Amino acid sequence: MTTADRAEGNTRGWLSSALCALATCGALVALGRLIQPGRWPAVACVAVILLAAVIAAVRSLTGSPWVPTVVGAVVAFAGLVVRYGAPPGGTQVLPTPDAVRRTWALAGEGVALIQGSLVPMPSNRSAEVLVVAGAAAVLLLVDALALGAGAPALVALPLSALWVPAVVLGYPASGWAVFWTGLAYLMLLALTTAPGGPQADLVRRSSTAFAAAAGAVVLALLAAPAVAAFPGWSSVRLPTLGDGPSGPLVLSSNLDLRDSLGSRSSQVVLRYTVSRPAPQDGSGPSPAATSALPLSIGPLRAFTLSSFDGRQWSRAGDGPVFPFDGGSWLGTDSATPDPARELDVQVRLESLRETRLPISTFPRTVAVDGTWRYDPQRDEVVGTQATAAGQTYSMQVEVQDLSADQLIAAGAGAPSGSENYLQVPATQHLADITARANQIVGNATTAYDKAMALQQYFRSGANFTYDTKVPPATSQDAVWDFLQSRRGYCVQFSSTMTLMARILGIPARVAVGFLPGTQTGNDGEYVVTGKQAHAWPELYFAGYGWVRFEPTPAVQTGAPPAWSDPYVRSTGPGAQGPNDLGRAGQAATGGATGAPTQAPHQTVTTTVHGSWVPTAVTMGLVLLAAAAALLVWRRLRRPPELNAERAWHTLRRRLAKRHITWADSTTPRGCVRTVQDTLLELTGRELQGAAFEGLTELARTVEDERYAPAQSPRTSSQLHHWIGETLRGVDELVSDRPGRAAAPSGPPAGP
Repeated sequence: MTTADRAEGNTRGWLSSALCALATCGALVALGRLIQPGRWPAVACVAVILLAAVIAAVRSLTGSPWVPTVVGAVVAFAGLVVRYGAPPGGTQVLPTPDAVRRTWALAGEGVALIQGSLVPMPSNRSAEVLVVAGAAAVLLLVDALALGAGAPALVALPLSALWVPAVVLGYPASGWAVFWTGLAYLMLLALTTAPGGPQADLVRRSSTAFAAAAGAVVLALLAAPAVAAFPGWSSVRLPTLGDGPSGPLVLSSNLDLRDSLGSRSSQVVLRYTVSRPAPQDGSGPSPAATSALPLSIGPLRAFTLSSFDGRQWSRAGDGPVFPFDGGSWLGTDSATPDPARELDVQVRLESLRETRLPISTFPRTVAVDGTWRYDPQRDEVVGTQATAAGQTYSMQVEVQDLSADQLIAAGAGAPSGSENYLQVPATQHLADITARANQIVGNATTAYDKAMALQQYFRSGANFTYDTKVPPATSQDAVWDFLQSRRGYCVQFSSTMTLMARILGIPARVAVGFLPGTQTGNDGEYVVTGKQAHAWPELYFAGYGWVRFEPTPAVQTGAPPAWSDPYVRSTGPGAQGPNDLGRAGQAATGGATGAPTQAPHQTVTTTVHGSWVPTAVTMGLVLLAAAAALLVWRRLRRPPELNAERAWHTLRRRLAKRHITWADSTTPRGCVRTVQDTLLELTGRELQGAAFEGLTELARTVEDERYAPAQSPRTSSQLHHWIGETLRGVDELVSDRPGRAAAPSGPPAGP
């Protein structure tokens, strides 16, 4: 390789490594909405930049395609172990086995945190180690594909790994992630596939690649909003809530236990604000009377389902509906609601298209424009037309003061109406399900204690796992399959508890609606998205009506209502504990379980930021060891000793790669003429100066060695110099020609 080749290769290698690092850091931005703000972006980007520098340095010293990847992997592993494997309160300088075990345990905590947390997940040390390790792995793959394997187009595959979580969970990444990742990717494509040439041309080619890549990215970012706003993109009516990234959202009136949780939408379904009513001339509640009342109204229910065939829930038919006015209290038999427990709610619908209004499960008044009626049997507000974006309505909600002791004393009631809320389908495994229900409740005698036993059984992580993918059916009974697989989402949990409650003689139904949503600030505003669609069981208690329970695991729904929370066995202010505020959600086909910002009763790992000094010392030692190894490598790979024939063979082989060949019968002087004629045909010019001198000196040396009785001694360094000068001159002529010549037909002569 000539000096020019080596200089251009080193420059191109450093630039390519820098682009690999930029692309990886840009892709890391896609995780910004999945993890709470913290140190992790800066730490991960610094790790990526340092690792890229190590890889580029190794490549410039060795010229090997794969040695830099191996060295980079070793350096990344050592850095992770030293940084995150230090004992509590201590430092770590060398990657010992104990440090490896501690790092692995910390990574395991991060995996558990991902499984048990909701978006955005906490930003602590266990999350940071996963992000840094993932970024390092992506950089190694990107560099290996772009520079090691020479396949820069495939770089998009490892880069997409950092985008997959945001895409799957439906949290769109920042536009900066698109910009920087796309810009670096396009520039990397242009740089690694650009033709070689003199060093002076590298700046021109790099500038052209940068301008073209930046223009393509900017054009895409400018065109995207215009394309997205084109009429018709969001006009498709979706069959179930939560599917797809855009379009009107509709709750499904049929819940199939065999369906897996589909793609989830992050669209805003509705917004609402909760406030305490102002005193009215002394007639209303005083501020002190309502100040202790939490600004939470619990989930918003749209409708209920009561007919179950062993696999699917459906509506048994519409009941009688009656007109109502905005001042009528709905969902209560009390003529005088407690003013001290009232909250004012203002709702604005966004993408929801429903003929039933999402309303509080507590007693409420509803003031809404249009033709709406009330179904007292199902406690639903029913309209003649679907809701539209921008529609508003208001509610006065009476937060019930309900406790476990009250429900224990009440017992199961008998709801009025034609629907049979104790109906149990005669399925294949009904006897098995009945035996399991009796086993779960054990010696419980009251309806409440039985309901609590069922709820706790399903919420236990030791018994069931929340999973959006429903395992394949093994029988004709969907509930029995869920009890066997022990995996499912809110539809399976709510359905199974409802069925078992009916088996135990407690009237039960499935409610479909939305979790409370995410509180945006201190002004009492909540935002509900398609991800927060949810299904839960409601059991009927005498004197209190339909009461919500929550069997779906806490990592998805937050704390259960106060009356069904085993940690709260006393009268509390309202149905929701403090952990119910601001829960984020996940979508489901026909109603999905929501996802809180942080799981209740979850052990939070304290974030400890250790010193960077041990890490820096260890990395320095690793780099020194790597440098020593590289020096040995380079010494072992020093240019071989050449004689005239070996030098001539080397020159012939390298010229053949440049499409300059000659026959075995050609004399050395004839070869000089052949090289000049071929270059004259390809470029219109011949070798001159040091390049021509190097070629002729090599030819003369070969002739002397072959034919002269007395030979002039030539050193190996002289022969290497003549080869380099000849190849440099050939490369300059070839790179300056107007077009690249086609390769001559047939294989090149010689080895």
